Parts: sequence; structure tokens; C-alpha cells
Amino acid sequence: MHKLIRFFRPIVRYNVSHPYLVVTFSIILAAVAAIFASRLTVDTDIANLLPESNENVQALRELEQTAGGETPMQVAIKSPDFEANIRFAERLVQESLNMEYSRTGNPFFNRADLRRETDVLKDNALYLATIEELQEIERYLENEIETAREEANPFLVDFFDDFEEEGDSDEPEIDDFRESYDEFIPSEYPVNDDSTLVVFDLYPAGSKSDIRYLEDLFSSYESLVERLDPESYHPEMEVQYGGRLKRHLNEFQSIMNDVFNSFGLGISGVILLVMLYFFIKKYLNYQQADEKYRKHSFLGHVLRMPVPVLVIGIPLLISLMWTFGITYFYLGLLNTMTSVLFVILFGLGIDYGIHYYARYIEYRSDGVTIEDSVIAAYEKTGSAIIVSALTTASALFVLMFADFRGFSEFGFISGIGILFAVSCMLFILPALLVIFERWNWILLNPKSEDYESRALIKRYPYARTVVTAGVLVSAVVLFFSTNLRFEYNFSNLEPTFPEYEQFKEFSSGVDESTRSNPAYIIAENDQDVFRLLEEIREIKNENPDTMIDEVEALQERFPPNNEMAQEKLGYIAEIRELLQNDFIRDQQDENLDILRRGSQTKEPLDENRIPDYLKNRFMTREGEIGRFVIIYPKSGLSDGLKSIAFKEEVGEVVLDNGREYHAASTSIVAATMLDLMRTESPYMVTATFIIVFLFIWISFGHIRWTMIALIPLIVGLLWLFGIQLLFGLKFNFYNLVVLPAILGIGCDNGVHLAHRYRDEGRKSMWNVLSSTGQHISIGSFTTMMGFAGLLFTSHPGLQSIGIMATIGIGMTLLSALTFLPAMVQFLEDRGWIHD
Repeated sequence: MHKLIRFFRPIVRYNVSHPYLVVTFSIILAAVAAIFASRLTVDTDIANLLPESNENVQALRELEQTAGGETPMQVAIKSPDFEANIRFAERLVQESLNMEYSRTGNPFFNRADLRRETDVLKDNALYLATIEELQEIERYLENEIETAREEANPFLVDFFDDFEEEGDSDEPEIDDFRESYDEFIPSEYPVNDDSTLVVFDLYPAGSKSDIRYLEDLFSSYESLVERLDPESYHPEMEVQYGGRLKRHLNEFQSIMNDVFNSFGLGISGVILLVMLYFFIKKYLNYQQADEKYRKHSFLGHVLRMPVPVLVIGIPLLISLMWTFGITYFYLGLLNTMTSVLFVILFGLGIDYGIHYYARYIEYRSDGVTIEDSVIAAYEKTGSAIIVSALTTASALFVLMFADFRGFSEFGFISGIGILFAVSCMLFILPALLVIFERWNWILLNPKSEDYESRALIKRYPYARTVVTAGVLVSAVVLFFSTNLRFEYNFSNLEPTFPEYEQFKEFSSGVDESTRSNPAYIIAENDQDVFRLLEEIREIKNENPDTMIDEVEALQERFPPNNEMAQEKLGYIAEIRELLQNDFIRDQQDENLDILRRGSQTKEPLDENRIPDYLKNRFMTREGEIGRFVIIYPKSGLSDGLKSIAFKEEVGEVVLDNGREYHAASTSIVAATMLDLMRTESPYMVTATFIIVFLFIWISFGHIRWTMIALIPLIVGLLWLFGIQLLFGLKFNFYNLVVLPAILGIGCDNGVHLAHRYRDEGRKSMWNVLSSTGQHISIGSFTTMMGFAGLLFTSHPGLQSIGIMATIGIGMTLLSALTFLPAMVQFLEDRGWIHD
């Protein structure tokens, strides 16, 4: 490492000799990079966190390309007057479809779903029943006929009637058909039970990924609703709109607000801390000079408080601009996890500047010249800074090998951010020091000859007690570490949006279904549709703990060929004949009335007669009926374990002919992501630790010093796990990315303390703590503040990153300031450490 330091020394000397040229050139490059960095956007789609080669992601992309996957805007109208609601809804639909987007001249919406033509379906209801449902209807009618025949027999006495209890009847029913009937043939308008609420869908013509378009859409729609004056239709009429489309916009806006808020809070805290620390440090050093040199008042020092922020902050901002400029060209956008890296890298990168600038102040206070102080600070701190930066960057770069893009993109951006930060601190910061010294903005004088710097305590106190206590705590945590838990409930990691929740409550009760989060499989041909239905139902029946509730395809209800159509017409003819039986022909019954009307089909039904509201959910972009096999889970899939179980059953389906199909849904993609993270995380953490170990070993060249430098990291991680166990904090797929980062960051403290201790020699640990201990404390606090900005976000997943990182870095700092010096003192006392 010393060879590397000597190799780059001429660059530092050149930068000191030509400071204005170096700073100007760097700022110009940063300005160009900033132009591209400003074009970065945040992608909130979790499917994009998985590699495109993943089969379930490819299936989801195919589904979006085939079916469209468009998200409608929902509009809810409520008042006690049904007629007024319908009149306003029809007027609003008409005006909505006439709205134009001023930026493009195109309409905002291309279609609406309000009135539903149900007469055709009621007249042909049995044609849309499955063969199993038709057979169920036949059994039901035969039972009804037999029951009516028995009741018509005056000599029949049922001796068992008194013994039958309610609910024990085994008589055939048509529950499956009625459930399907109610789903396919709803009311004419989408209303609630008492007809006081109407909810309809509007389908946007633009893309939901165009955030500006969505903002303009909702702004224009608000104006439209106000102009139409709902209260003129009924004094109590309320209108709300939004749904999942508005939630998508709210989610993006929330993340952007979180980015800016965390940036503002984190950076404000870092700047304030750096200003106060260096103000106190420089003022105390200034006061130690001879009185004849102390020409500036206290106010002069106060006015120069921002100077350290400029000296360290300018190189840091330059590095950040370079980082995110390259990110734009390499990745093109940010994801939910990487969207907050700006503030995190600000807290990480500033550490290197703090160490360099603090050591520079010490040399200048000892009377060393500006240029020699710059070179000496570079040579003395450069080795430790480069080692810590390379270990941190390498540990983060390990994440790039993960298939999970939340890991890989986080590792890429943060890794190059660290390298740019340390480069700017080692080569641009010296030029700034020279400039500010020339402008007399840095007030430093040599210490008085009468001042003697010495440690009041030569040894670290209570070393054995601290070591014993630290080992015991670590051992207890290690023993209970199997109790650490992972958060599988996705809903606990997603933000809640009051506006969306309010709309859900307001619009509840209309077309509500217990079926949700279905998975889709697109079959290649009609034969495979039926093979898939059979295979999936077999999977369901063979698994007593199955997560599959139902599986359906339109081809089961709407025959794809004439042979199947004729088979279905045959069943319908038999049902018509049963309905004409004398015993039930004149019987008044709701089910029989539905069957009488729905059994009139005598020839194949043309698909053009199927209403759009029903056909649209099964249609492709080309306007054809798609070969979609739809699989419904038994319960909600917000529980990651249930989501994984559902994926294991239907994620990949292999037919008898050897053809493989992969199911598509956001829940399956989320389960795949969770499964991938569980698989990759142990390898990522292990690889990161190996990289950290190797870099530190190469730096120190001795296994004993390597282990000493790793003490804060190992012990700090164990104490972090102890805090998690104590307060019930769980790992999740957001904060798992922090563990490799803590491994890279947490080793810095041990590296800096061990390097300085080796330079100073035995019995110097207290002096090392009074100098380098301050530097690592401020460095760790600034890093913690960078992460702590995430604590104030509205996103629980991002909050968990902030909590995990802040506690983890805090514990590594605590162990560096307590356990490491105590262990070194313990080893010193036994003669295991030599000068």
C-alpha cells in the first residue's frame, strides 16, 4: 500500500502547485455529469429488481405485451338518489372521453366502463357455463323433478324428515353456476347494494410511467369535476376518483419527497456536525499558539466556520456528480433501494475528507508548511484511507454479482461512489487547502514552544473488565442468534397512502370479489389451455395445503371450436327438456327462472355478441380472445411465505407433452425476488467478509494485526444482532442490502485505529483515541446521519434501511472505542504486542 501512496505522490504535488487549474477542471467535469444525473428517474416496479432472464419476469412481460396490463382510473359517485348518480356518471363519462391532453393534443382517456349490456348474457347464460356446471345443473333439475314428484304423491310419508337437520342435506345444488353467473352477469350499472354508490373505470390513453402525464391528468380531472358541479345533480352528491392509478402516482411522489427530505435532513446534520467539530478543533489549536500570532478574534473564527464544509464538501459533491452521471449512462434509472444513495454516499464519502483534513490541521499546528502538511497528511492518512475505501468499495462491488438487482445496482452505485469520493479527497481536497490558505480562510498557527502535548493516561483503564464484558455479551448474542427473524409480510414494508385508503373505503361495496392477486399463464394453443386446467387442478387436489383456490379460462366457457360448441349445445338441449317436465314447468323459483331464460341458445354464440365489459378482461391487444389460464390463490399473498408457496405450486407448470409454462403475476415476481434474496444473501455476506479480510491482511501484512483491525466489525455486528433480538427488529428484503455495506463500512474504524497505533507504538492507545478516535467518531456520526435521514421517510422499507445501518455503524463505532482498545491493552499487558 505504501508503494501505491508513493506512486501517486507526484499527482498530489502537481495539484498543490496548480490548485486553480485542478479545481476548475474538476468542477467543469462535475457540471457536465450533473446534467446527465438530473435526468435519472425512479422506477418503483418490483419486477425490474429481478433479471430479465428470470422466467416469471419474462412471463409477466409477455402478459403485459399481450393483454396490455393497463391500470384504470376509478371514479366513485355517491348520493341517496340513484337516478341522479347515473345522470351525473353518464355526463362525466362523456366529458372525460372528450378531454384532451394539451401537451400532445391526444385524449386523456380512450374508453370507459359504466353501463353493462347484460341481456345477451342472461339469454345465453348456459352457453357460458362450463361442462361441469352444466352437469351440475342437470343433477339439480333431476333432483328438483324427483322432489316435486314425491311431493305430488299423496301416499308418500317421509319417516326420516324429522331427523334431518338444517345443513345436512346432500341434495344437488347449483352453487358453482350461480357464483359464476353472478360474476359474469352483474347488475346493469356498477352500484352497491342500496344503489347509492356508482363506481366506473376510465382507461388512460397515456402510460402510467409518464409521471408528468399523470400529474396533468389528475389536475385536469379535478377541474372537470368542479366545472360539472355534482351538487347541482343532488345536494348530497360526493365524487372521488383515483384508485390504483392515483396510488402509483402517490408512491412515486412519496419516494421523491422522501429522497429530498432525507437528503435535506441528513446533509444538514452532517454539515452542522462537521462545522462544529472543526471549529472547536481549530480554535483550540489556535489558542495553543504564541500570543503574538493570535491576531484574529473569536468572531473571525465563527465567520470561518463554513470553511471546513467547503474544503470537504466541494470534492464530495464533485464525486457525487461523477457517480450519478455514470449511473445514468450505465443504468439509466434508479430503483426504490438506490433512490436514497445520494444522501448515503454523502455521509460515507465525507469520512475520508474528515480524516485527511483533521490530520492536516495537526501538522499545521505543529508548524509544518502548507505544502509539507498536505504531503504529510497524504502519506500518513492516505494508506489507511485507501485501504478502508478499497475494502468498502470492494465489499459493495461484490453485490454486483447478485441476480437481485436491488443488490447489484446498490453495489455498483455505492462502490463507484466510494472510489470517486476517496479520489477527490486525496487529489482535489489538497488543491482546495492551498487555495483557502492563500485566501487566509484557514486560521492555523504553530503551537507555542511552552505547550507540550502528552497523554494524561498511558494505558486504557479497566481493559480486562471491558474485554470480559464484551466477550460475554457477544457469546450470549451468538447463542440466541438463531432467534433472528425475517419479515415476510410485504404489507408491513409498503407505505400507506391516506388518500388511497380513503378512496377504497368510499368506493367499497361495488363489484367486490373475494378473488384477488390471480396468476396468469398464456397458452400457445387451445389444447394446452385445457391441459393446463387439468394439470393445475391435479396439483391442487394432490396438495392438502394447496394455495390454489380456483383456476379458469374463457375457453371453458366460450367453446373455441365447433365440436366443443356442439357438445355444449347438446347439454343445453337436455336442460331445456328437463325444464319442460310437468313437475317443474310452472314452478316459481329464482334458479329455475334463470335457467329457463339462459337455456334458449340453439346455435353457437358469436363472440361479437359478448359485451365488452366481459370480453375485455380476456382480450389481447390485437382484439382477439386470449388463451389465458387464470389461477386464483386461496388467500391474500401479502404474506411472503404464502406467496412463495403459491409460486412453488404454479410458478412453473410442466405438461405431459413436455411443454413448460411459467405463471405471471406481481405476487409471483415478489415471491421470486424474496426467494432469490434468501438464497443470495448468505453468499453475498460471506464473499464480502472474505474481501474485507483479504484487503486488510494485504494492508497490514500480518494476521494478528488483521484480526485486531477486524475486532470492531465482528463484535459490532454481534452487538447489532443483540439489539435486533432485544427490540424485535427483523431483517427484510430492503435492509438486507445493508449487511454487506456495514461489513465494508464497519471495518474503517478498526483499520484507522490499528494503523495509527502501529505508527505510534506501544502504550499509545490513549493518545490514538484522543486523535484518531475523534476522527473515526466524527466520520461514523456523519455516515450514521446520512443513513438516519431515512428514518424520517414515509416508506417503511427505507426506514428499515436507516434503522439497520444507523444501529450497525453505531455498534461498530462503540466496539472500536471500547472493546478494541481494551483488547489491545490486554494484549500489551501480556507482551503479545511489540513495537
